[in-house]
Amino acid sequence: QVQPVESGGGLVQTGGSLRLSCVASGRTFSSSDMAWFRQAPGKEREFVAAITWIHTPKYASSVKGRFTISRDNAKNMVYLQMNSLKPEDTAVYYCNTNPPTRPWGQGTQVTVSS
Repeated sequence: QVQPVESGGGLVQTGGSLRLSCVASGRTFSSSDMAWFRQAPGKEREFVAAITWIHTPKYASSVKGRFTISRDNAKNMVYLQMNSLKPEDTAVYYCNTNPPTRPWGQGTQVTVSS
């Protein structure tokens, strides 16, 4: 299994927005449920959002109403639109299947300044 490759992170102020992208190559992508996870310094990796292969989304309560997950099966891409960012959203963000079955990628750093 090939590890996903995440991008799109950066430094933003509180209330700002970012759009993360993930490319997950492989013939099974279009039939796989995918998800975003994040890990803040000193904390366990946690679930952020998921999307089924038929595009049904699910969100952690901490991001519901602010984040939107989407996918483009033709491009093997998963996206995470993050609005109204808060300092507590600061973390390294990863994508993987849901549940995770692929090697973890490098992730993309999101830093929200207060």
